[in-house]
Amino acid sequence: MKKIYTLFLLAAMLLPFTARATAVTCSNDSIINEPATVAIDVETESTIQVADTESTDAIGTESVNAVDTVSGQTDTKYFTEEKSILGDPDLYRKYRGVNFRFLKNTTNPAVKPYTFMQDQTWVGIPVFASGWIIKGEKEAFRQNYKNPNTKIRLVKYDFHSEIDNYIQFAGIALTAGLKMGGVEGRSSWPRLAASAVASYAVMAGFVNGIKYTASEMRPDGSTRNSWPSGHTATAFVGATILHKEYGLTRSPWYSIAGYTVATATGVMRVLNNRHWVSDVLSGAGIGILSTELAYGICDLLFKQKGLQMNDLSYYPDLRTNPSFFAISMGIGFGNKNLTLPGFHFGLEVPGYPDDDPDTEPLKLKFRSATAVGAEGAWFFNPYVGIGGRLRVKSTPINGWSQFADIEQESMKDIAEDPYYLGAIHYFNLEIESDHITEFAVDGGLYFNVPLSSRFAIGSKLLIGHSIMDDIDVNAIFLGDVLDYDEDGNFSINDESVAYSEWDYINVHASNSMKFGTGLSLTYAYKNSFSWRVFCDYDYSHKTFTATYAPFIYLERFSPQLREAFIKYSNWDPVQYFKSSASKHLNQWVLGGALCISF
Repeated sequence: MKKIYTLFLLAAMLLPFTARATAVTCSNDSIINEPATVAIDVETESTIQVADTESTDAIGTESVNAVDTVSGQTDTKYFTEEKSILGDPDLYRKYRGVNFRFLKNTTNPAVKPYTFMQDQTWVGIPVFASGWIIKGEKEAFRQNYKNPNTKIRLVKYDFHSEIDNYIQFAGIALTAGLKMGGVEGRSSWPRLAASAVASYAVMAGFVNGIKYTASEMRPDGSTRNSWPSGHTATAFVGATILHKEYGLTRSPWYSIAGYTVATATGVMRVLNNRHWVSDVLSGAGIGILSTELAYGICDLLFKQKGLQMNDLSYYPDLRTNPSFFAISMGIGFGNKNLTLPGFHFGLEVPGYPDDDPDTEPLKLKFRSATAVGAEGAWFFNPYVGIGGRLRVKSTPINGWSQFADIEQESMKDIAEDPYYLGAIHYFNLEIESDHITEFAVDGGLYFNVPLSSRFAIGSKLLIGHSIMDDIDVNAIFLGDVLDYDEDGNFSINDESVAYSEWDYINVHASNSMKFGTGLSLTYAYKNSFSWRVFCDYDYSHKTFTATYAPFIYLERFSPQLREAFIKYSNWDPVQYFKSSASKHLNQWVLGGALCISF
């Protein structure tokens, strides 16, 4: 409801700034017109061309000599303003120069009315469906948060920003700003306001109806209203309004700007751990679909009234307009296993060679990845261009829940051993992240081979940088402090409590360069929208390092036992043991993209 109230307040604030919407403005003593101005007689809806103006003595009446463009005859038109303003000299001086006739629709008779179907691209439906599909495949695309050892997070690090609370309104704010600046778009102020309010109303109905029916838990575990993302839906409503008002009628760069910021809003919702990727995709689909439905409804209700510009071109031509901005989603395949050598504790044990590891090798199994990205390229000619790609790919790792269960069972055996006097009260492992999340930025050459005006084959050669998030399992320990004597016996220290929280095991991948290529097939759909299917290949070489620290709790649990290890074995158990391995990563992403061609 707060969003709806905000929109109505925004509309009310914008109305007084639309004086430029009419052809005639008032001065202190006379009426001044702009030469060769074409306007609409709001009484008869006929077109007139203002020739000159005459001053009048009666406050509140303008006498304008106008040429009827239909008959060619000169006629005198009288426009009477609101008496409450122009009838009062003080108010007249205060508001001079402001024309309140902006409340009436100004219509360009040369603009053809839109039909309901012309405003429907239906691209929101597959975008929404892609989020629904990912949501249904929980085991493949995100953590199994039903496991009691799993802390519900998509990414590990503690990232927080409130910028997504503001940039979700960037699209509608830019549209209003352009309108206030005198840049005419598709609709007059009243029709724009009606289309915008209808768009947000339809979106709010869809989002809230699904949210409280699906009851999807948020990734931070706070509430059960995660799917779909309301912030992302709001952002894509504004972006689609900007696209229809200015992207289609003036320049596709308006569309690119709007959808880029809307995509950034969705990414921020994921990084803030407030939404899953599926929530963001479905929210984007709802935002696009809601706006198109609202504009179609306004087409049926208002027909030609309030229209000021038509689209520049109805269908994109990939032979002349190969440049694009795309939002993509795909499934990643590639390396299936990563084996890290066992850990060397460094403790000399009779009968074991020094070079033998003290633990079994750590085997990680990769599953199919979820890849979401934004990509764009500008072409010098129909065949060659330059561009870049931003992609986030999350790869689930099998076996972490089982690892946590085994480690906890081992600690349970220690806690139940009478030798330790029941001093261990609590031990738990939390899987902060069981995904490897890769952030990659690439740039390079893009190629386009037009097959026709609607179909084209594309390729690219990219070089970039890859950053991978860590896999992390945290430990929490709580117990009594144990004193340890020289005879090897324990006693409980009643004056102290042992509490420790630390990284139990962590797997880190080095940052690296990456190289990429790929093939795509693009189909030009309608209203500058294109669909694309693609197969991308990326190569990188990384070093994976595992850090294992199972004995950190001894620092507080039994400092004297730790000192005994150091004294008699020359070995400190309170340390981080490391194991590393290099890996050539060959990764494929198969997916689809929604493009804006220009």
